[in-house]
Amino acid sequence: MDWDDLKIFLAIARDGQILGAARRLALNHATVARRLDRLELTLGERLFLRRSGGCELTAAGTALLPRAERVEAELLAAEASARSAGGQLTGTVRIGAPDGFGTAFLAPRLWRLLDGQPRLTLQLVPVARAFSLSRREADLAITVEKPDQGRLVSRKLVTYGLGLYAARGYLASHGEPKDAEALARHRLIGHVDDLVYSRSLHYAEDAGLRWQADYEISSAVGQVEAVAAGGGIGILHHFMARGRADLQRLLPEIAIARTYWLVTHQSTANPAAVRHVADGIRDLVNDERAVFA
Repeated sequence: MDWDDLKIFLAIARDGQILGAARRLALNHATVARRLDRLELTLGERLFLRRSGGCELTAAGTALLPRAERVEAELLAAEASARSAGGQLTGTVRIGAPDGFGTAFLAPRLWRLLDGQPRLTLQLVPVARAFSLSRREADLAITVEKPDQGRLVSRKLVTYGLGLYAARGYLASHGEPKDAEALARHRLIGHVDDLVYSRSLHYAEDAGLRWQADYEISSAVGQVEAVAAGGGIGILHHFMARGRADLQRLLPEIAIARTYWLVTHQSTANPAAVRHVADGIRDLVNDERAVFA
């Protein structure tokens, strides 16, 4: 079995399309299709059901996927080990994270993990979306829910809190709400509902609040800035709002708690580097765990 053909198989499985896999691999569409034909002929089994909307794994393809991922991981680990010098880590590790945690917490601190590792490159992708580790969109991810599907390894990172905040200038002009019912008389800031990528982001609903947002922003960082500018009242992460003199917490009896999870794939391609980054992120959080409370 040719490893190049297995790479074709993995790319199609992760992208769901032959054309998408061809783009990912910088190969011609016909070349990718031909190599898939060759692999299926070698194995004597169909690996995908090829439909107009994409490729769906067959039972044989599903059985091959974890084996192909293990081969990939072993080869990439061997390459990384061969490139290593003096025990230094090599390669690139991409970290996917929610925009608030990624921008406000990781971005100013993650560079510390590069100390003493001149051959290591870190890529931080802090966006409001879910990441697929099986499709290699990231090497590790910080998630707001514990994944319950796929060959993933999840560890609890930290429990964090959220509460109601407003700018002091806004409160001077509009008054301070004395209870939850009074929120209806204020301008509220929240998520764009149809872009919410996780059930756990419905903070107001879980807190029993009637929250009809007048200003919707799909980014946690954007919501903080809008609230700080006097745009209205928002539900903000404590670790992002704490320490900002322009923000005041409201109705402290309304407390919301969530958890960040640190997730890697069982067939991590560069295990030593990913382990270094995962351990480093846990250390960064543990050093400042109090800010999340």
